[in-house]
Formats: sequence, C-alpha cells, structure tokens
Amino acid sequence: MKQINLTAKAIDLLKKLISIPSFSGEEDQTADAIENWFKEYDIPFERSRNNVFAKNKHWDDGKPTLLLNSHHDTVKPNKAYTKDPFHPHIEDGKLYGLGSNDAGGCLVSLIATFTHFYNAENLNHNILMVASMEEENAGQHSLRGLLPSLPKIDVAIVGEPTLMNLAIAEKGLVVFDAIVKGTPSHAAHPNDDNSIYNTIEVLEWFKNYKFQKTSDALGDVKMTVTQINAGSQHNVVPSQVELVIDVRVNDAYTNKEIADILKSEAPCKIQERGLKLNSSKIDKDHSLVQSGIALGRTTYGSPTLSDQAALTCQSLKLGPGDSTRSHSADEYIYVHEIEEGIGLYIKILEGFLH
Repeated sequence: MKQINLTAKAIDLLKKLISIPSFSGEEDQTADAIENWFKEYDIPFERSRNNVFAKNKHWDDGKPTLLLNSHHDTVKPNKAYTKDPFHPHIEDGKLYGLGSNDAGGCLVSLIATFTHFYNAENLNHNILMVASMEEENAGQHSLRGLLPSLPKIDVAIVGEPTLMNLAIAEKGLVVFDAIVKGTPSHAAHPNDDNSIYNTIEVLEWFKNYKFQKTSDALGDVKMTVTQINAGSQHNVVPSQVELVIDVRVNDAYTNKEIADILKSEAPCKIQERGLKLNSSKIDKDHSLVQSGIALGRTTYGSPTLSDQAALTCQSLKLGPGDSTRSHSADEYIYVHEIEEGIGLYIKILEGFLH
C-alpha cells in the first residue's frame, strides 16, 4: 500500500477528528470516524463503547502480539484559545485544532502504519491496533478497562507526542491527601497549636524530602505540594489544613513502596488516592528500541503520564508532535511531523517485525 496515499488519508482523518468534539466519555462520533477508516480499507474491527480495535489479517495465536495504541479523546479547550478549537486548518505548515498534537497526530499515524502492515505475511508478531477512549481522565472504560477483553499483549507502542524520539520509560503518578492537625480557637485568643502555622514545618519537609533511589532513564522521584485548603472564617483558627501532594514515581520504586515510605515518614497524616498509575519502561536493548536507535532516534525518560500506566508488558512511548504543546491554547501539529511520523513508524516496525 502506497505510503503517500496513506499519509494524505491520515491527515484527512485527523482533520475530521479535530472537527468533532470528543471530550473524555463523549467520543461516540470520533469512534464512528475511525470505524469508517477501517471500513474503507476492508479491515474487520470491533468496538467496545468508544474503543475501536482491529487485528492484522494474518493473525496467528502462536505468535507474540505488538499493541499499537493511542487515544481519540481530548481535554476541554482552555480560555486562552484565539482560534476555533474545532476548526482544523493549516497555516504555515501547522495543522491547528484541539487534539491535533495530543494525540490525534499519533493516532492517525499509527492507524496508517497498521493499515500499511495489515496484509503483510510472515511477520514475527501479530499487530493489534487500539484507538482508545477516556485516556485524558484515566476513565474506567479507557485502555485499562478494555485490556481484559483483548488478546495477551507482549510489547506495545503507545502513541503520544515525543518528536518521534524513543521514550523508553515513563514516570508513574500517586496523588496523596494529607492533613495537618491543630487546635481550633478564636483568633483573638492565644493558641500555640495553630494548624496553619504547623503546616509551615510540614511544607518544608515535603519541599526538602529526597527519595534515595534514582533512575538512569527517569531521574529522581518528584514530589510537589499542589493544593492547600483551610479555614472558613477570618476569626476562627481551623482545626486542620488539607494538602494535596503530586508524586511522580520513577522506575526504581513501585507506587506501593512510595505510599509506604510516606505513610511511615511524613510528619502528618497522609493517604494515597490510588496506586494504579505505575511507571513504565522497556529495555534499551529490546529489538523494538534498537530498531529506532538504528534510524537515529534518541532515547529518554518521559515525565508525563499516558495509557502506558495501564500496561504490564514492556512498552515504548513514541509519536509525532511535541509534548510541550499538549493542553496548550491554539494547539497544533506540523504536517511534516505526521508525514515523518508515519515513515518512521513503518521503518521501525520493518526492522522489528522481520
């Protein structure tokens, strides 16, 4: 199948996806558009809610499986937009629109790549393409919820904007709620146990705390206090201050280990909201990574979260576009990035699948 035609079709699909609002949980019409692609190329597919997925033609249950995955939901446009977020148009080589960079460009490039290989024979892996829903809000019907219905996956490429460099690791995330206690009182009376003043020392502890283990790919664990809430009246000292702590976990720790450490050592009561968003990685010497390195792509560790967190197999984050544009106003992706992305995806898989 000619790559030039696939690329043009992929850009047309991306324009269609941009024109359709597809906030997390509301992706019905973008799922329809993705279905239409598979219908046009006579590729059998399945749909579970707004997840659309397909297998390569010569699927063999005796072979390991490569997952190609990206998402078609978006965040809501922020108030700083100066362009219509649902009007796809090209200016100076940039295709503008909500979801163009995160992660529409990746998604259509992976769908085109899957289509390129769909009829190929004698591949050493099966190929499973999944266009998933609810990635942005880590919803229960996202890739995580779909996995029990899918065949066993041995290795994965998760399409997120990486400038087509190889994100061989991704930080996990644990969000904690913490409470700093004190003695409530009238503001006019002495109080040596003011919960707000007690928080000063606690904030210093979070600011200065260092987790011991570092990672070659992901560096240190990063812990940040992101929210603080206390008090309801000017003349009342509150009984407690509530904090929210965002912890980005490297691959030297499990999320549970981070939770156990903080529960043991933090100078206040602290409780995690959940432990499911784990760090991800793939060995640098994995043949999928080596195929990319042979094409001049560099490796790095990604600080941002994706559907990789749902996977237990080794996975690589890779895609056209730039992560710094994600969730920004007047989001865009360069057309040449999609063209390059499809070409590189195909070349990397040619080196891996044969």
